[in-house]
This record gives sequence, C-alpha cells and structure tokens, in this order.
Amino acid sequence: MNTDTDYFLGVDGGGTGCRARLEDAQGMVLGQGLSGPATTRLGIEAALGSIAKAYGAAIDEAGFAPAETVRIHAGIGLAGIGRKGALEALRAIAHPFASIDFVSDGVGACLGAHSGQDGAIVIAGTGSIGLGFVEGRDLRAGGYGFPISDEGSGADLGLKAVQLALRAHDGRHERTALLAELMQRFAGDPMEAVAWMDRASATDYAALAPMVMRHADQGDPAGRRIVQSAAEQIDTLVRVLFEKGAPRVTLLGGLASPLEPWLSPDVRRRLKPADGDAVSGAIILAKKSACKG
Repeated sequence: MNTDTDYFLGVDGGGTGCRARLEDAQGMVLGQGLSGPATTRLGIEAALGSIAKAYGAAIDEAGFAPAETVRIHAGIGLAGIGRKGALEALRAIAHPFASIDFVSDGVGACLGAHSGQDGAIVIAGTGSIGLGFVEGRDLRAGGYGFPISDEGSGADLGLKAVQLALRAHDGRHERTALLAELMQRFAGDPMEAVAWMDRASATDYAALAPMVMRHADQGDPAGRRIVQSAAEQIDTLVRVLFEKGAPRVTLLGGLASPLEPWLSPDVRRRLKPADGDAVSGAIILAKKSACKG
C-alpha cells in the first residue's frame, strides 16, 4: 500500500439512511455524501443504488477524476448483509475502486467504536443486538429480528406498550397516562389497534418508544415497568459479551442515551465511549482491505 497516493472511502449503509466519507491516507476528509436507506431488505440493486449515490456525492465533492477514483480503497458496512446470498452477490458486482470489502453495518460500527481493536458493542435502536470480535472470534448475542428477538429495542418498547394498553382497556391492568395516550392513537378502539398491527413494521412499533420513555421519565408506572424491563435486557447483552471475552463494550443506537440512566450501575461503569462512528469503522475496513492487497 502506497500511503502517499491511496485514498479510503467508508460507507455506512443503514435501514434509515446511508453516509459516505472519503479520506486521504493522513485522515483528512476530502468529501462526504448522503443518501436514503441502504439495506438488503430493499433488494441488492436498491441497496447498491443508495450506496453509489452516497459515495458518488463524496467523490464529486472531492473533485476526483477517474485517475484518482481507481486509487480508492472502499469499505462498506451494510444492513442486512447476513441474508443468504447477499455477500456473494455484492462481491460479484463490478466497481471502479482499487479494492472493496463488505461487512454488516453492526461490524462497521464495532470497528469504529474500538478503532479496529478487539471489542464489542450493544446496539439499542429500532432493533437490538450485541456483537464483537476477540482474537479472531466473532461474538454475538440477540438481534435475530423483531418480534422474536431484539429485546430492549425501540420496537420492543412499543410492542410492550401496546400490549399493556389493550390490557388496561379491558380492565386487566391499571390505566395510566401512557396507556391512555396510546389508546387515544387508536381512537380508544382495540379493533383499530388490531388493524394497525396487521400492517405495522418494527419501525412503526419503535416510533412509540419516545412516548414510552417520556412517560417513564415522568414516573408513569407502566412506562417505568416497560423501560426497566428493556434496560435489564440491555444489561444482559452487555454482561454476556464480557463473559464471552470482550475486553471492552460500547452502547450505541438511538436508544443508547435515553436508556443508559436506567441500566444497572455495574454495567454503566463498564461501558466505554465510542472512539469513532460506523463510517470510521468502514474506513478501517478499507485500510485493512488495502493491506491485504
């Protein structure tokens, strides 16, 4: 690898959006780009289209011509890469770069969080998962998809709230401010909730999480019960990763900050702040790919 002439592109392709950053060998940012969702759930072609739009904007901002583009080493973190056949299909597609490598968006985030060193992360967002790597071993706990997994996630918070709201409507549970507000969204009609359920995605359930957190922070008994249960699930993910040998664990995701005060003191003390973001992790991947070459 010629450190004077190589460039490094990192892309974080997630379920809600895609970010790209182009740097030189010294880490100076040359260009950045954004696009819409990039996940294999949308199909390989759609995911690659979003990725290309983001990195294309970064390359354009850098003012690169084809002569510079062929000296780029690219690292791509992509949501849903674990789906059968996805990685093989991605690697088979032609690209304009010196090298390219793909990992899941979670692995990209873990690389960034620990500067490419051994470690693990727990992501608490729409879904939840614990993952990492130690001495060449991959670590994983949870993250098998909502509703069968993803405990402690935003989607899980929303599901639990809807369940309790319906029970409260029937008189099977105490009616609290949270549960009353939630039933108002369904015009007080359980059948409206059923109709919503029939088409609701994990993202739709997760959209209820801020309401749950707000009421929990205000002391609502049902909200506190739901959030405390979610925090216990995140506690468990963190502890299991340490038990599996992770030397350090970082909590990431949209629910990380709201949930952290609810975590057990021993878990909070052991959490490590992230060194960098998922795009930083993708750039680390790009540099590793260049070294292999």
